[in-house]
Formats: sequence, C-alpha cells, structure tokens
Amino acid sequence: MYLTKQTAIHNIGFVSTRFQGTDGVSLETGKWRQVLEKMGYECFFFSGLSDWERAKSMVVDEAFFGHPIIEDIQKRCFGTTTRSEGLTGEIQALRFRLKRALYEFVETFKVDLLIIENALTIPMNIPLGLAITEYIAETGIPAIAHHHDFAWERQRFSVNCIEDYLSTAFPPRLHTINHVVINSEGRRQLSYRCGLSSIIIPNVFDFDTQPPELDDYGRGLRKTLGIADDETLLLQPTRMIARKGIEHAIELANRLRGHGRKAKLLISHQERDEGSEYYERTMDYAKILGVEVIVRPDIIGAERGVTEKADGRPGHKKYSLWDCYLNADFVTYPSTYEGFGNAFLEAIWFKKPILVNRYSIFQQDIEPLDFDVVVMENYVTPETIETVEAILKAEGAVEVMTSKNYALGQKFFSFKLLEQRLHQVMMNFGQL
Repeated sequence: MYLTKQTAIHNIGFVSTRFQGTDGVSLETGKWRQVLEKMGYECFFFSGLSDWERAKSMVVDEAFFGHPIIEDIQKRCFGTTTRSEGLTGEIQALRFRLKRALYEFVETFKVDLLIIENALTIPMNIPLGLAITEYIAETGIPAIAHHHDFAWERQRFSVNCIEDYLSTAFPPRLHTINHVVINSEGRRQLSYRCGLSSIIIPNVFDFDTQPPELDDYGRGLRKTLGIADDETLLLQPTRMIARKGIEHAIELANRLRGHGRKAKLLISHQERDEGSEYYERTMDYAKILGVEVIVRPDIIGAERGVTEKADGRPGHKKYSLWDCYLNADFVTYPSTYEGFGNAFLEAIWFKKPILVNRYSIFQQDIEPLDFDVVVMENYVTPETIETVEAILKAEGAVEVMTSKNYALGQKFFSFKLLEQRLHQVMMNFGQL
C-alpha cells in the first residue's frame, strides 16, 4: 500500500452513471482499476448500467443517464431558466433515493475511498450528482473526482434552470475531494471558474504490452463486412455524435477516389448518446458522396463472442473493437473537440497511421510531443488527401511513423505515468 497505516484505505469504490461497453469513461476507469489493483487496492463499482462483475458491483437503475425518468428530468432542466416546484420535488426525491443507495454501497463493500468518474463533472444526471455531493458532505469520506467533460464545455448546458445545482455539485467544493482533470485546459478552467486546484492525469494506455497480432478469427471481419482485398478500410473508432466530425472522414474516403483508391469507412461505436439526428445526417451525407459507411453493432462490440438467435441457438461471430483496429488501413479522428483522446492512444498502440483534426486539447497537450500524424485544420484540403495517399502508398512509411509514435506513447502516456500520478494523489489522503 502507498498510504500510511493510519488512513487504512484498502477498498476503493468507483461511482459513475455506467460501466459498460467502450465509452471513454468506462475504458479509462478500467485502466485506473487495473493500476490500483496492482498497487494493492481492491475495487468496487456503483453505477446505473454495468456489464462488470456482479459480485463487486451495485447497480441502481436511476443512476444511469439514459433511464427514462432521468432523461425526462434532463429535458426539463435545460433550455429554460425557471423550474417548477414539481420538478424540484422529483429531483430531490431521486437525490434521496440515490444517496441511500450510496450509503448501502459503501457499507456493503466497506469502501474507504470513492473515485467519482465524471458524475460530478458533466450534468447528465442531476440527482446523482447531488446525491454524491451530499453523501461526501455528510460522511467526510475521502474522494477523488475524476473529471472528463465539464458542463461549460457543452453548449447544450448553457441555458438551464438548475444553476444552483450546477454550482453545488458540478463540481462540488468539499475539502475531502481531490480533483483530477485529463488536460491542462481543464485545470485552468477549474481554477478560474471554481477556485479549485487539481492534478492532471491524462488518458493512458498500456504501452508496456504489445498489441495483438491479426489472427484467423479477426481476418474474418473484412470478409463479413464485404471489404475486398484491394479496398482501403478507414476506421472511425468513435461514437456517432456531432463533435466527432465524421463528415470529414466521409469526405476523405470520397476524395481518395481521385487517386484511384477504393475506400470504405467503418464506424466502430453504435452509441448515440446525444440523439439520432447527427447519425441520420451523417448517413445521408455519405449517400450523397457515394461513400459506403459501415455501422454494424450487431457484430461489433466490446469483446469477441457469438450472437444468439431468437430460438436461443448460436448465431454469427461477434468481433471486438481490437479486431477493427487490426483490420484497418488508416484511422480517422477528425474531432472538433475532445477531453483528451482515447482513440488517438489506441491508434498509436496498434501502430496505425492516423488523421487528426487539431482540436484544442490536441494542440495544447499532444501536438508539442511531436507525434507523426496527418493533421487537418477544421476541414480536409487537397494537401490532406495527398499526404494520406502518400503514406498508404509508400513502402515502409507506415512502419517508420507508427514506430516513432509508439515510443512517444510509451514515454508520455503509459501505465507507469498513471501509477506515479495516482501515487501522488493517494499520498494527499495520507496527510488528511
């Protein structure tokens, strides 16, 4: 253990709206868990949706931001500046229920420290944020608030009738909470807007292990998706939401035709957490440009497996996100905004060439490290297309680029860095 005996912290409770699938928060929580368990701690999980170990998890439906009741509350909280007494009552009733569940969670698993994953950051579940804040205030339990996406980073939260709740819980100002952000801009804004100090722990990846090789199982993906040997597979390893800039990836696929290259675009994640309008617009845009966009949640998931037919018999093979990377020729990451960039690190780990839009956090925290990637400035240019084509065409170019990038990832974004930073945060609690 890294802590003094007086603090007696052994069990850590992670709290979030969901621990499921391949969203960024779930992925990063899994990495923290892996490192913390290596450091000697035991980890447990509280959420509204989960596919993690049942024996170590407590699932309370209303903690999930996609629960119908929570979604209804969200609709009435934003886009207006006043709220009804009834809405206040609903929020407070749910706050109380979720707080009692947190008491039960901590007591059941004998939790000594809480790590709050984004639930005190972005107001996707107002009652949950209030419940967590009130629980910490009442118990004084040590806590780490791991912030991924702040409310002020999303325009849709700017007009609301819950300013009192946002200032109370997103994030809260409590002396037992240590705040962790994932980028330098987050640290600046948290200090400026809330007067709170924080430590930066960027997204990381296990660069001390080598990526898997493409095996016979994984090779079946291209055939299943109808991708011929002479076709280029572009991978967009993100959800289909507007800030991911997927229309730029579609344009790239379209314009590569001018170089005689047949390209198809695979989008790995099916989640549409912000509605279906962008999905529909993106698919329509692809049809206009004549680009085949592949979205197959029926056969692509977090892990390999087999689907089940209606009669209970085994269906067809399911492929993992890793299979998508292994089969990809090029990765597209034209996001207009990212808190950091999990997909960027994944592409680096798999040693794939990548196109990146120069979103602000990339410019501040990643670009100065001299990764060798294709960059664009908000739109695709002829130079962008020529650079991508030259990389795909030139023998040995991909290997040179990706080997350099892998070494930089190992230096700046490894699990060793995460362990060092977590050690630093944990030592703060040893001094409480």
